[in-house]
Amino acid sequence: MSEPESDRMIEAEPGKTGEPGRTPRAGRGRHDDDAPPEEIVAIPLRHPWRNVVAVLLVLGLAVFVLDAAQRADYGWPDVGKYIFDRRISQAAWVTLWLTIYSMIGAIVIGLLLAIMRLSANPVLKSIAWLYIWIFRGTPVYVQLVFWGIVSLIYPVFTLGIPFMEPWVTIPNEIFTNLFITAVIGLALNEAAYMSEIVRAGLLSVDQGQEEASTALAMSWGQTMRYVVVPQAMKIIIPPTGNEVISMLKTTSLVAAIPLSIDLYGVSRGISAVTFTPVPLLIVASLWYLLFTSILMVGQHYIEKRFSRGTGRVQTGKEPATPGPAPTAVPGEPAPPISTDFGGKG
Repeated sequence: MSEPESDRMIEAEPGKTGEPGRTPRAGRGRHDDDAPPEEIVAIPLRHPWRNVVAVLLVLGLAVFVLDAAQRADYGWPDVGKYIFDRRISQAAWVTLWLTIYSMIGAIVIGLLLAIMRLSANPVLKSIAWLYIWIFRGTPVYVQLVFWGIVSLIYPVFTLGIPFMEPWVTIPNEIFTNLFITAVIGLALNEAAYMSEIVRAGLLSVDQGQEEASTALAMSWGQTMRYVVVPQAMKIIIPPTGNEVISMLKTTSLVAAIPLSIDLYGVSRGISAVTFTPVPLLIVASLWYLLFTSILMVGQHYIEKRFSRGTGRVQTGKEPATPGPAPTAVPGEPAPPISTDFGGKG
């Protein structure tokens, strides 16, 4: 073999690797590129202080429980005695009905206020803003005290022209009923918060949804019922559930009216006779915890119901691996472009 031919063969050898003129690295074979990559062994980051804090919290909780179980001041025998007392159970039902009636009134009034806030009428918008400003800016306890003395300020309701004989005079029998007064006071206060929750939910729906509904000749009521409200419920439901739980605990403030047939009022009355305030407070707290736990479970399922279609569905199946994209071959017609954009038809 002549010298020029041997030189050409040496130059042609590196071309087998796909890069002419370059020699492969030493110690690396031709088939090493086709081997699967090595598996990465991930070492979790250690958090020793997190474990220390967790142990300290558990130990502190255990010490508190053991100490409370042995401390006579808690009066555990009295707790067991009054936990299912008939007076306590009846007062618990009164508290529950106070919560239900107050929240129904608050939702209705809050919805009206939210619509007024979103109205283009400046008078309606100003009145709604003034209402929210007053009831959100003053303590609920002060409001309940005021509603408790409304019957003294307005013993009768009159209708007529000012500075003349009234046409109609109606005795004020509404605010003399302390239960109704408590419902009114709690509902009017909560309506200020519910209006902002409803307004935030309605504003979360894109304006284009309403415009598309109008283009489909849907009325305002149909747009709200079928388009806006179902989408806004995902924003309205979670804070509304929190407000219901908060309302249940706020009913303990109706003593400012004064209404003493609720759960806290009855337990306080019993403790004033038996001189056992701590056990009766524990009894009332256990009943409140029972109701709030039930409401939290209900809130969870309601949120799950209205959040359908917003999260990923866990089917347990791996997504199909997409196949390689079609490549054009010289001399052959290109593959047709799909016109299927999904949907029906």
